[in-house]
Amino acid sequence: MIGTMLSHYRITEKLGQGGMGEVYRAEDTNLSRQVAIKILPEEFNHDAERQARFEREAKLLASLNHTNIASIYGLEQADGKPFLVLELVEGQTLAERLKKGPIPPDETLDICRQMADGLEAAHEKGIVHRDLKPANVKVTPEGKLKILDFGLAKAYYDQAPATDPSRSPTITDQMTAPGVILGTAGYMSPEQANGKSTDKRTDVWAFGCILYECLTGKRAFPGETITESIARILESEPDWAQLPADISPSVRAVLRQCLQKDRTRRLRDIADAWIGIQDSATRPSEPVPFSRRFSVWWTVGSVAVGALAATLVTVALMRHSRVAPSASVTRAIIRTAPGQWLDGERFRGRPTRTAMAVSSDGSFIVYSAIPENPGLQARPQIYLRRLSQMDAAPIAGTEGGISPFLSPDGRWVGCWTGGKVVKTSVEGGVPTTLCDASLLFGASWGLTAASYIRLRRPAVCIVFRLTAANRRL
Repeated sequence: MIGTMLSHYRITEKLGQGGMGEVYRAEDTNLSRQVAIKILPEEFNHDAERQARFEREAKLLASLNHTNIASIYGLEQADGKPFLVLELVEGQTLAERLKKGPIPPDETLDICRQMADGLEAAHEKGIVHRDLKPANVKVTPEGKLKILDFGLAKAYYDQAPATDPSRSPTITDQMTAPGVILGTAGYMSPEQANGKSTDKRTDVWAFGCILYECLTGKRAFPGETITESIARILESEPDWAQLPADISPSVRAVLRQCLQKDRTRRLRDIADAWIGIQDSATRPSEPVPFSRRFSVWWTVGSVAVGALAATLVTVALMRHSRVAPSASVTRAIIRTAPGQWLDGERFRGRPTRTAMAVSSDGSFIVYSAIPENPGLQARPQIYLRRLSQMDAAPIAGTEGGISPFLSPDGRWVGCWTGGKVVKTSVEGGVPTTLCDASLLFGASWGLTAASYIRLRRPAVCIVFRLTAANRRL
């Protein structure tokens, strides 16, 4: 193939080969740029149904425009052979990088943050990779991560559950030889290994496998045969003791949540993993040199009298106002359940009624949601979502409720429904009517000065990130 022409692409170098075809570096003679050419397997040449399905998938993938996903330029044919024209990404794959051993924690977390960002963008458009592995992730010399072959596994294989695990897109014929160390099969999710249908949680599992391998330099589920590898995936846990000692608890928690064998207990969104690993403290405190310690203590001593006076004043004020100490920052992505919209409205860019309320201690939110499908009877409902839990639950007694607001102690939720302002326990119950109202756009619970001082909490700052799932906010 080297030196030959496919349409107006001159093949210059072979880059790799796998179960999905052969990949070559090529020159686009029309645009004078370097591209990657993937020549599809021979079975596509005479299978009209698969070619049509693959064309639909290629168009869907072409709609992705994200800095962490390698672009697809086109699906073309030459001499009756279909081939893909892809963005040529320079640099090493993670598989090549991992041959040298584990990746430093700071670099690992930066890589995984970029990977999660790219996966989130694809998942929001309904595209699942299903063959995520270190060989399909490249890092450019500038440190930019690119996910390769995104969605190709979905295009090659049916969505229906496979009865034969060997038909999985992550197993190729070359892997069936005895003693061959598996590559892709080690990143299968349990549902893939069982031949069941897959969704975006399959990518979450593979993400966890890659994060573990980057930190330890070892696969989470190693195996020298297909049977051994699949058995480990289905029955064994990773060796958690291999993780570096300086990895933060939040990263360890993300790993365990990503690698839950029961996908109903696994993280549902890759964005939740991104939140869990961002801003993680991965380095232990460095010892302070003696010269710096002496300088620090000299400075402290020189202002001791002033600091003592300031401390006494601060203690007196705190005793008087009883202000709670500052709380640690908590981050979370809150999404409505599938098929729901937040029930907030806007007029000329300004909110006309509230969609959610946050408890004074920041431990939970309540929100009003309606069915997304306009063909359904759009009756709103108030939901409770605790930040310590993955899912929201409807609050009994708030059917038809909008514009929620909370009591300062977090025990009661108020809302407007059926021409009345009512309150209900956040745990659910029979609503109590507070007053009649033609419509409510927002409300707050009254406080006396004494109760304000007694119930005051550290400030809660919330940043809402709108996605297609809650675009009605």
